[in-house]
Amino acid sequence: QVHLVESGGGLVQDGGSLRLSCAASGQTAGGFAMGWFRQAPGKEREFVAAMSWDGLSTDYADSVKDRFTMSRDDGKSTLYLQMSNLKPDDTATYYCALGAHWDDRSRIDRYDFWGQGTQVTVSS
Repeated sequence: QVHLVESGGGLVQDGGSLRLSCAASGQTAGGFAMGWFRQAPGKEREFVAAMSWDGLSTDYADSVKDRFTMSRDDGKSTLYLQMSNLKPDDTATYYCALGAHWDDRSRIDRYDFWGQGTQVTVSS
């Protein structure tokens, strides 16, 4: 079993920055993709970014490309999402997830484990 816990959300002004963290524990070996998704009120959950298990590949949604950056600290078993130049449209609950299919990294149904989410609110 895998346990994921997000943190770092909060309220920030338009143009501001936040860094989200996702602490992983349990049997994480064998996962092939770590992903970030978000869900705004009244909208479907959407792909934000993903990193391959070896850390060599990353992928970003067009809406966040050049503003968001994924990284990880293997020693702490923690995944990060650095978010810069935040916009009100980025307001959502952000979730990290672990999946087994890098080729399907943007598909929600290909992720087996999810965190509880952390709220990000960007004020205009």
